Amino acid sequence: MRIYFLLLFISNLIFNSGCKKHMNEDIITLDIIAEKYVKLALNTGQYDPDFIDAYYGPEEWNKTKHTAAETDSIPFEELKWQATYLLMDLEELNVDTYDSIKVLRYRYLHNQIIAINTKLDMMAGDFLPFDVESRALYDAVTPHFDEAYYEGLLLDLEKLLPGTGSINKRYEEYSNSFIIPPQLLDTVFNTAITEAKRRTSLFIELPENERFKIEYVTDKPWSAYNWYKGNSFSIIQINTDLPIYIERAIDLACHEGYPGHHVYNMLLEKHLVDERNWTEFSVYLLFSPQSLIAEGSANYGIEMVFPNEERREYERNIIFPLAGIDPTKADQYYDILQVRNELSYAGNEAAMKYLNGQISREDAVDWLMKYNLYNYERALQRTFYFDRYRSYVINYNYGRDLIKNYIERNAGNNINKRWALFKSILSTPLTASMLE
Repeated sequence: MRIYFLLLFISNLIFNSGCKKHMNEDIITLDIIAEKYVKLALNTGQYDPDFIDAYYGPEEWNKTKHTAAETDSIPFEELKWQATYLLMDLEELNVDTYDSIKVLRYRYLHNQIIAINTKLDMMAGDFLPFDVESRALYDAVTPHFDEAYYEGLLLDLEKLLPGTGSINKRYEEYSNSFIIPPQLLDTVFNTAITEAKRRTSLFIELPENERFKIEYVTDKPWSAYNWYKGNSFSIIQINTDLPIYIERAIDLACHEGYPGHHVYNMLLEKHLVDERNWTEFSVYLLFSPQSLIAEGSANYGIEMVFPNEERREYERNIIFPLAGIDPTKADQYYDILQVRNELSYAGNEAAMKYLNGQISREDAVDWLMKYNLYNYERALQRTFYFDRYRSYVINYNYGRDLIKNYIERNAGNNINKRWALFKSILSTPLTASMLE
């Protein structure tokens, strides 16, 4: 943890001395630091294949696509020092001369570089407690609730669920009638994503050349993934290892497509890379503060596009019949889902306790089955997700709630203002602490 605390010290030094004039101020610029940041990120990606989620900058910089023999690899220890030196370079800049958007850019780069150095320490074997890790990587710490909070939600759920026996078993039996038949999955998902795109385009102007490709895959630790390739093109992959429930059609269409990851990446490319030439946004680091904004906006985007009653109506009239599921069951199902979704932070608790070594994998599976109502296979798969992505889990629910609260606090019930703020979040260099 020694490097982490060194970074905190440097972080405070930077923000406390932002007004200081330095003799090299005319040499060091945000553009120069941004280029170094991109190259540092790409070199770090040589050591972790998950680190670079997307890149569409100069190809000659991208060593992650080369073989080990072709790559002029930079020693691991040198990368750690490069990240520290970049923070020191930031100190050379006179922030007082910046306009508001440039200050956000400065703070964004600072937080992203902190994340790179933290990730390098973790790769080297340093252990960080869950909350310390999430603060360093994602600029945020998840709220924590005691077990009594989740027990109370289970009691609410028990009143809604039909049948007898344990809540987990009753939920599994009940929800099994809402699985999309595999042969209908492509039809249902394409219908949902077409409608999500139509609704998004009413408020956000989409590039004329934007497009995506859908692939169905197996043997993945995640349920779906958007691989942004640049030039307004995404590959959206759907994992079919486990059954896909009816609500996931709208969820995934919005989260991975419109107005989620696909739109988010397109707007960053258009407004920050193409228009401003801010090269740091040509690379997306998975384990970084950018992910909380990406995942949070993608999850809140579901509600933006399909407000509660509109979603239910669309599901009843279109999605349920397409999937061959009785539409008269939609309202009861979504009442139950609404309570179940309030249990989502229990998954963060499972990840924290498991990764901190407080509970075993078996205990984490039991916790997820009890409080997130997963069946055994889905709970076990989720623990493998914890192994690979660790504190990343907070980005989905806390990221969503952070963005939801920010927009509703500043726009109230005005739908046009909400969409204006939402689009601004998708087009602006932001991290969690700038919204909190």
